[in-house]
Amino acid sequence: MTKPKTKLTIGRMSRIAVMAALLCVASPWSIPAGPIPISLATLVVYLTGIVLGWLDGTIAVAVYLLIGAIGVPVFAGPAGGIQKLIGVTGGYLLGYLPCVALTGLFADLFPYKRGWTIVGMVAGTIVLYAIGTVWFMIQSQRGLVDSLTLCVLPFLPGDAAKIAVCVLVGVPLRRSTDKLIGKTA
Repeated sequence: MTKPKTKLTIGRMSRIAVMAALLCVASPWSIPAGPIPISLATLVVYLTGIVLGWLDGTIAVAVYLLIGAIGVPVFAGPAGGIQKLIGVTGGYLLGYLPCVALTGLFADLFPYKRGWTIVGMVAGTIVLYAIGTVWFMIQSQRGLVDSLTLCVLPFLPGDAAKIAVCVLVGVPLRRSTDKLIGKTA
């Protein structure tokens, strides 16, 4: 019998827990900006994907979503509860999962490569916007142009800035944590 390659060690669980906790702390801080608030959540989602990779990053974001779903006020506002996941902002919250997975996938495939890390974050953001906007359109009965105007266009500059910060901070942080846990850097 062979041992699984992705053994869930105390170190992995600790890193997942730290990033989930960071997301829980950063996300409630938000600025109301129409139906979708501006928060630090995407910054932490990007950082989580870069530092933890696709699998552990996805687990960390799933833990965050579960904590919010049970009612802990870790979503923007601050708010919590299943109603947030099925409400107008729910698609954006659930879109964090493919966003972190794509960001982490590119960080895993091309470790320490800033250009590819940016590609991963941009790809993740596109999927996040697509899922969130479609969900918003269904929930609010608004058209595509109106939904993009409300839910995407105001966020582009901020998300570009978050991507810039994360590529500058996240890549060196991943290199440092990889060295700390014994991965080759």
